[in-house]
Amino acid sequence: MLTYQEALAQLLGRACPVSAERIGVDESTGRVLAEDLVARAPMPAFDHSSMDGYAVCTGDLVGACPWDLPVIGESAAGGEVPTFVPGSACRIFTGAPTPHGTNAVIPQENVVRTGNTIRLTEAPKSFAYIRKCGDDLAEGAVALHRGTRMNPGHAALAAALDRAFVLVARRPVVTILCSGNELRSPGTPGRPGTIAESNGIFVAAAARRAGAIARVGAYVLDRADVARDAVAEALRGSDLVVTIGGVSVGDHDVMRGAFEAAGVTLDFWRVALKPGKPIAVGHSGQTHVLGLPGNPSSASLTWYLFGAPLVRMLQGDANPLPRRERIAIDGTIERSAGREEFVRAKLESTPHGTRAKVLSNQASGAVTSFARADVLVVVPHDTGRVENGSVLEAIRIDEF
Repeated sequence: MLTYQEALAQLLGRACPVSAERIGVDESTGRVLAEDLVARAPMPAFDHSSMDGYAVCTGDLVGACPWDLPVIGESAAGGEVPTFVPGSACRIFTGAPTPHGTNAVIPQENVVRTGNTIRLTEAPKSFAYIRKCGDDLAEGAVALHRGTRMNPGHAALAAALDRAFVLVARRPVVTILCSGNELRSPGTPGRPGTIAESNGIFVAAAARRAGAIARVGAYVLDRADVARDAVAEALRGSDLVVTIGGVSVGDHDVMRGAFEAAGVTLDFWRVALKPGKPIAVGHSGQTHVLGLPGNPSSASLTWYLFGAPLVRMLQGDANPLPRRERIAIDGTIERSAGREEFVRAKLESTPHGTRAKVLSNQASGAVTSFARADVLVVVPHDTGRVENGSVLEAIRIDEF
């Protein structure tokens, strides 16, 4: 079996970014830039005041303090820039351009004004309270790089660059097929032995959070011909087809055979991973195929470990993988070495700092674990029993 890292590298190595589209900057949050955003002019574009106060020339403050200066002119944001009279002070407001000839702003609370005269008792430093032209970005500088996943701050910066539209990767289309004779829609009546389908709900929601358009197909019966036709149909117009269930070795596990019958080339099957060993990965042309196991925790975990990074890579995301951190665990983990394990845990504040409390139910069929977990604690393949207080790598689930 491949290790998780080997399998992930093979999967992402086949990923080719999807095409790009131009959208309004106000709709860009969550999307991945398909171009560098370059400053076409300095930012800020002119010297301006960061305070309400008075613009002066420090060279005019000669001799011993205090200095009395007449107030001549006013500069307000969006208004005309007054002509500065040497030896005077110009009233100025936050965001207003500094008049030519001034090189410092004195906050209004630091002066005493009597009529049209201000008194200074301390000389300001040159360029005090002035945001200089190009302080943030020089003309021609790259403000945001291609591959950036836009957040609200990025969108605001793009708007400040005077960009009404930006070029982003289109949303990859993910089609999800849930297989099993026992499945029924949540909230609908069913015969004994049926279960409300939840894996498709999870994968669709997680795929959308990763930036995809998610489509959930009709439930697929455990019949080879039905599964083959469902896969063949899903391949049309999809960047990624995700099947859930039917990829193991049971008599009713028909999905791997359906892949081959539908023209999918299987790249690998099974990964040294817990939970989630029976995962199938393949492709048909440029369309990727992920066959996830049917147990809820296994399906959820393998989506996070393989599906989410793939969707991000398809968008050209410069950081498709979640960040890892080291954290002490609260609890023990009984296990046999041999497979890398991702243990569901909940973050808790303790007198010793934040710890990851291991959830008691780690069964692959537990639906509750991902509803309660904050982090995945990574146990290396060659590690056996993990003692309370051990420090291990962990991935916060909101990183996916």
